[in-house]
Amino acid sequence: MPPLSDKELEERLTAAGNSLLQPPSSLDELLPLLDQIEELLSKVEQSPAKSMQAALSPLMKALVAEELVKHPNVDVKVGVASCISEITRITAPDAPYDDDKMKDVFQLIVSSFENLADTSSRSHEKRATILETVAKVRSCVIMLDLECDQMIIEMFQNFLKSIRVYHAEVIFASMETIMTLVLEESEDISPDLLNPILATLKRNNEAVMPIAKKLAERVIQNSADKLRPYLTQALESLDASLDDYSEVVLLVVAE
Repeated sequence: MPPLSDKELEERLTAAGNSLLQPPSSLDELLPLLDQIEELLSKVEQSPAKSMQAALSPLMKALVAEELVKHPNVDVKVGVASCISEITRITAPDAPYDDDKMKDVFQLIVSSFENLADTSSRSHEKRATILETVAKVRSCVIMLDLECDQMIIEMFQNFLKSIRVYHAEVIFASMETIMTLVLEESEDISPDLLNPILATLKRNNEAVMPIAKKLAERVIQNSADKLRPYLTQALESLDASLDDYSEVVLLVVAE
């Protein structure tokens, strides 16, 4: 897409938003429309002018319509999540929607991380971009404010299940950043939140990939001081011995 003036960008965003208010039923039309919208949104700077905010308004409304957020097609949902992720970047540090809508948004974003392992998917690049954006604009911290505890656990599980050695370094780094941020910014860390990490670090767990173990270890090391008392509690709640876990757990707890 050639460079656009602000006015042209505003006009295109308004038109795209109006198109999406009554989205095409055909995937062959809807998916390219979402691709186009994502590209347009990527050109919008943070804290835009009032005229740009007005141009974004129909689009922001359309993107969180139930028929899109709960669309049966996975690629559509990831496309929508990718567009909304751009919106969160544009409005950061403020949330673009009210609390209930933001919960829907985060559910969509978290579900988009589920298949990050599949690099052949049409949506792989979008999933990776969403991940990077969440890490960069720290939108995961809003999840804590909204008390999306179960969603955060699901996100941790998705990361640890889907990280692969063939992923670009930025994917690993973004996951590490998000998980560390969530732990550091949490007022209280439940055993449930630590369980996916501890399960990954269990000795002789052959189902766990070494790269997932590396991610879990890195996150624990990053937040060692914060995690120490919570790790002890989590191990007690699991009735588990330190010997059952990777050395990094022992080192953090024993310090």
